[in-house]
Amino acid sequence: MAGLIRFSVSIDEKLLSKFDRQIEKTGYPTRSKAVADLIRDDLVKDDWKSGKEVAAAIVMVYDHHKRNLSNRLTHTQHDYHHLIISSQHVHLDHDNCLEIVVVRGKPEKVGELANKLKATKGVKYCSLAAATTGQGI
Repeated sequence: MAGLIRFSVSIDEKLLSKFDRQIEKTGYPTRSKAVADLIRDDLVKDDWKSGKEVAAAIVMVYDHHKRNLSNRLTHTQHDYHHLIISSQHVHLDHDNCLEIVVVRGKPEKVGELANKLKATKGVKYCSLAAATTGQGI
């Protein structure tokens, strides 16, 4: 692990004041931690744009009573088995299920899987939480 480096930043006073309120609201212990997280977020976005291997979570909510929906979702996931690391299925209530699918692979294939799951008739909600493998940050 590399050592810490100090650097200075010139920033508009009003913008810094807003930033300080935001980091206080979100519970950051220091400006440094907040700035480092902003940089990491930008690096992760760059990984997704550049096609490097990424990690993500696909979160879905659906009514498991919908005819054949569970089977269709499972079939789609099997088509992308090489991307899927893990999945978790949670029963939210009598009708609704939450499923989290953890994936790793090329951004275009991860996005393709998320879009296919989202487009499946009967899925109420589907979101892709982009992440990183941690290799480049």
